[in-house]
Amino acid sequence: MFTSEKGAVEEWLSEFKTLPETSLSNYATNLKDKSSLVSSLYKVIQEPQSELLEPVCHQLFEFYRSGEEQLLRFTLQFLPELIWCYLAVSASRNVHSSGCIEALLLGVYNLEIVDKQGHSKVLSFTIPSLSKPSVYHEPSSIGSMALTESALSQHGLSKVVYSGPHPQREMLTAQNRFEVLTFLLLCYNAALTYMPSVSLQSLCQICSRICVCGYPRQHVRKYKGISSRIPVSSGFMVQMLTGIYFAFYNGEWDLAQKALDDIIYRAQLELYPEPLLVANAIKASLPHGAMKSSKEGARCIQVEITPTSSRISRNAVTSMSIRGHRWKRHEQPDNSNDTTELGILVIPEISVTNVAGERTGNGEKGRTLGDIDAQHIQGVQETATDPRTESKGLPEIRRQKSVRKMMEDGINSPGRVQF
Repeated sequence: MFTSEKGAVEEWLSEFKTLPETSLSNYATNLKDKSSLVSSLYKVIQEPQSELLEPVCHQLFEFYRSGEEQLLRFTLQFLPELIWCYLAVSASRNVHSSGCIEALLLGVYNLEIVDKQGHSKVLSFTIPSLSKPSVYHEPSSIGSMALTESALSQHGLSKVVYSGPHPQREMLTAQNRFEVLTFLLLCYNAALTYMPSVSLQSLCQICSRICVCGYPRQHVRKYKGISSRIPVSSGFMVQMLTGIYFAFYNGEWDLAQKALDDIIYRAQLELYPEPLLVANAIKASLPHGAMKSSKEGARCIQVEITPTSSRISRNAVTSMSIRGHRWKRHEQPDNSNDTTELGILVIPEISVTNVAGERTGNGEKGRTLGDIDAQHIQGVQETATDPRTESKGLPEIRRQKSVRKMMEDGINSPGRVQF
């Protein structure tokens, strides 16, 4: 570490101690523009034996609990590097040199799990439903699934996932280590839009190192330093993927792609299904070419919004469409004029008591229904026209009575010839 960088850090330490309460907001606004100070602080954190590490960690904790939003974000930008330094020192079994880093991580964790009144926080996350539109999709473009999802959403079946309350921790152990670190990465991901590019670069680099250290890929990546394997949890890797996904679309394409490949490599070795699912989903959704980075302006994930269309599918079956289909079927003109003109008997359906009716096609003779009924059916012809509808050219649609009913009534239907 150069003398100029060490002097900049010492000046930063002394400046905050003499700062009045009224000028805290202006100090926080100007602090984020000091890029040389930020790079010097990174070098201090990366040297566990540095004499400035303990006062720097103490000052960062004072920033975090000051209540000033911009000072809180200033501390959060160093969180990936702090996590890597703590895990690297823990893997080398030199825990005593990471005492100040562990205290800073525990302090940030214990501040985040409670609200301003000191009560435990319970975080809730609503899983989005496919039946409701978002910037990523339109329900009408999904098809039949949208009908099912919309029916479920009417009953308020949206799933809510809760996180917490989390217990306070006095020290980090092998049992609670990744529970605390996973929650800290969750807090970091909640402020991703405010993180500078140097912090996103640090996140991608430490994700790659954590995943490949102690494995054959470490020699491919040419990572020097520790060669011990660092244990990770499934939830911790999912939180790493959240930050990497943001880094893809905010100027860090190459580093994020390398980190994504290393996470998939480690998840396959550990057989973790959740990181594999999230990582492969991210990889499948990426464009083929590298995104052009934009260092200025708002940071966001670029998506294409489909044009607004009708929420009801054109092929959806409703009560109105069923009625319309029925009316259209009954109103269709009958194209059997040739058969009526030739006087051919057409009986669509014949129902006789205790005898199943049979349909007869054009030109067919009626099948034997019985010795008595067959004598009355012989020679019966139907004109199938009505004077009232003759002018319109439409045949009359009427329901025929059964043969036995006509015999019992003794009524000759108009247009029929009885022998």
